[in-house]
Amino acid sequence: MKKNILVLGAGFVARPLVRYLLKLPDVSVTVASRTLDRAQHLVGDHARGNAETLQVENTEKLSQSVSAADIVISLLPWIHHIQVAKQCLAHGRHLVTTSYVKPEMEALDAEVRKKNLLFLNEIGVDPGIDHMAAMRVIDRVRKAGGTITSFYSYCGGLPAPECNSNPFGYKFSWSPLGVMLAALSDGRYMEEGKIIDIPAEKLFQHYRFIDIPDAGIYEAYVNRDKLPYRKIYGTESTVHVPGNPMQMGHCESSGTASSGWGCWTETKSLTSADSLRPKPWQKKLDFGENICPAILPPF
Repeated sequence: MKKNILVLGAGFVARPLVRYLLKLPDVSVTVASRTLDRAQHLVGDHARGNAETLQVENTEKLSQSVSAADIVISLLPWIHHIQVAKQCLAHGRHLVTTSYVKPEMEALDAEVRKKNLLFLNEIGVDPGIDHMAAMRVIDRVRKAGGTITSFYSYCGGLPAPECNSNPFGYKFSWSPLGVMLAALSDGRYMEEGKIIDIPAEKLFQHYRFIDIPDAGIYEAYVNRDKLPYRKIYGTESTVHVPGNPMQMGHCESSGTASSGWGCWTETKSLTSADSLRPKPWQKKLDFGENICPAILPPF
């Protein structure tokens, strides 16, 4: 039986997902975006691909789109996920997001279970694959009778050496605004039994060097609050230091740049859906070759 999948959003991370889904013979894909031509570009002329215009604030249109799907994959900014989740609950539809679980989403757990639905969050690379890789290591140690005394986890995307062409040592593979907002978030972890808090303004001053076999030495800084994962991983009594690996020099470059990012994004960006819409001057920004090339090949 053919499954209808609704993909909300047509940003950087949507292209590889849509391309993968359309390779599945029993799946039809509708990409809904506020910008129709971006959605059309993702599905091309594929027989099982559809594109439509959708402003997520239009509750009636969002309800119609969700009701026509079997599974909804929301790649919208995280502030919209709850609105989408409530429509999925109303219509009995499964939901997938790549975003961190917020308290508002967690509060829906009982109702989701009652309706026998699957709401799968944190299913990207980070968060997502990093969780699965972490639990694979932890479970393997415990199965062998070992005890975990410390746990270090590093996950992130790095440009290929031949494409490492800017001072940041970084390529945008997801929303540049999202990258900036993440860099303006406080960091928190535990080491040697102590909880360590890193304020956002000092995030890139607080990093360590890590040596990855066959890859080289990288800088790593803590990414957001990682204390909740100690309980999820079952490692509450151990050292737990997660972070993002970056090319050498990234933290110095980003630390300098981030001092101006707060003015660029504005505080209300954290809560206001309207502020996440590109302003006229933002639309003129051209990131050029700093866009990750891995997501740009034709369908």
